[in-house]
Amino acid sequence: MRSRTLTLTAAAGAALLATATLTSNASGTPRPASTREGTVSAADLLAKVTSCNQISNGKYRTDEETSATVSVCGKNGAVFWKADMDIDCDGQRTSKCNEDTDPWYQDDTAFHQSDGKPLRADSLPYVVVPSSSSIWNYSNAGIKGGGVVAVIYNNKVQYAVVGDTGPNKIIGEASYATAKALGINPDPENGGTDSGVTYILFKNSQVSPIENHSAAVSLGDQLAKKFLQDN
Repeated sequence: MRSRTLTLTAAAGAALLATATLTSNASGTPRPASTREGTVSAADLLAKVTSCNQISNGKYRTDEETSATVSVCGKNGAVFWKADMDIDCDGQRTSKCNEDTDPWYQDDTAFHQSDGKPLRADSLPYVVVPSSSSIWNYSNAGIKGGGVVAVIYNNKVQYAVVGDTGPNKIIGEASYATAKALGINPDPENGGTDSGVTYILFKNSQVSPIENHSAAVSLGDQLAKKFLQDN
């Protein structure tokens, strides 16, 4: 769980009324993420989020030193925001994510695997949501740990889960694996991208077990199709 007060600026330039849950009996071992997932195109999703019905009580900064410019927007069955991507390498300690590779490394995530262990940032695509505050409370909006997210960048769609929480005034962060799959430099210290990332979070969705990425892709594709129909 992020508690750092400084998020590194990047150096590199549907809806279901009831909870939608997809359960898998697979081992849950994270699979490497591909650069293209599902059947819904980035262009079709982006066409539905060209305007913002702001549901947050204020705006977020993308980094500690920037001004607050990012709103959380509401759509039928989803919320979304457009921001940067900082790299979250928290969770299980690996060769790519540890105290040596990430100056802000923490050995835990807000949400855990089915075996109780923290998530593994270098192999599981997940997104960080701002901790609840007077600006916005993600749980009140139907967003929960394991919820499905369509992350869009450079005409690519990557499905991820809500896996961690971050500072309550900063937005725009995802795991090492999410960045790598989208062609973004995943280095937690000097990677990420300054802009151009769209995050669409599907309300009342949940993947179980949270670490099963193939389940996230399957459910995400279903929810993305419904999102297009309902908006």
